[in-house]
Amino acid sequence: MMLMLITLFHAYQNDFFTDGTKRFASGSGYLLLFFGIFYVGTRPVSEIFVDMMNYSLIYNRVVAGEKPIIKNDYLFNYFMVFCTKLMSDRSFFFLCNLIYAIPCYIFSKKYSGSYWYYVFFIFLGSFMYWPFATNGIRNGLGTAIFIFGLCFYERKIPMYALMAVAFGMHNSLIIPIAGFVIAGIYKNPKIYLYIWLAAIPLSLIGGGFWESLFGGLGFGDDTRAADYLTKGNVNKDTFAYTGFRWDFLFYSSFAVFAGWYFIFKKNITDKFYIHLWGTYMIANAFWILVIRANFSNRFAYLSWFLMAPVIAYPLLRYKMFPNQYRVVGVVIAIYYLFTYFMFLRG
Repeated sequence: MMLMLITLFHAYQNDFFTDGTKRFASGSGYLLLFFGIFYVGTRPVSEIFVDMMNYSLIYNRVVAGEKPIIKNDYLFNYFMVFCTKLMSDRSFFFLCNLIYAIPCYIFSKKYSGSYWYYVFFIFLGSFMYWPFATNGIRNGLGTAIFIFGLCFYERKIPMYALMAVAFGMHNSLIIPIAGFVIAGIYKNPKIYLYIWLAAIPLSLIGGGFWESLFGGLGFGDDTRAADYLTKGNVNKDTFAYTGFRWDFLFYSSFAVFAGWYFIFKKNITDKFYIHLWGTYMIANAFWILVIRANFSNRFAYLSWFLMAPVIAYPLLRYKMFPNQYRVVGVVIAIYYLFTYFMFLRG
């Protein structure tokens, strides 16, 4: 909140394309990077972070000599087993957070240069950044590696190799990977918009049909996706199973509107950006269809992790407004305040 307010004030007092703004962005960016790595990475092992506690129990059992049974998410589980030979569980969670945060920094630096801080702020200020750093750790690592893969957009082999690694970290990454492949084949951005808009009435009319349909397709021996889709809110999760979440659909629409505005109103023809927006739209449309599912936040995050670049990339790559720095400051403030008030609401 403090950084957001300072950035907003700075945006109204300074011009975007000056050395002073670049120095401010660099200093603020490295402060935020340090904070994001060490504050999140050195958190205590606590039952507050449910999955973290479960990982810690499994981790320490392996350290004590118990043989792990690995049935899914092979890369993550073998990575964890490897780490048990080298470090404590606290160091393991720090390493996980490092892997989670650094790709966001690399992506921001690659595509926004001296202004990387503003993209990175939106990454860290995103609504689900904290939960997937501390609780849904496998999901978080998978999405971070996917983001790292996007840094090799012009080099297809390493890009798809990293996406395969992301899938190995968490099988759910098949959804944004499939969205990325589809968006690469069908390059007309209007198609993405139609798909997203159509998903809303289909979800409203279909009710629980879509959860049953996707849950019944089968996921091999990994039943987690089917359980999340079809078993209801068995864990009394506050996010889950509360009907059609118009508030979260509103949040998703931030990136929808951003892409529509930049592509159709500002005529951005950037191949990478259109591909990125298409991936987001397809993955988010899938979530809308299964919005009533237990732990639907895990499906939502498979598109939400792309919101930062979808919203910020054109603002920091193209000159589009007379007072562009003010626009950037306001966008950062509005985007972060949604996160802030949602967490206040509990």
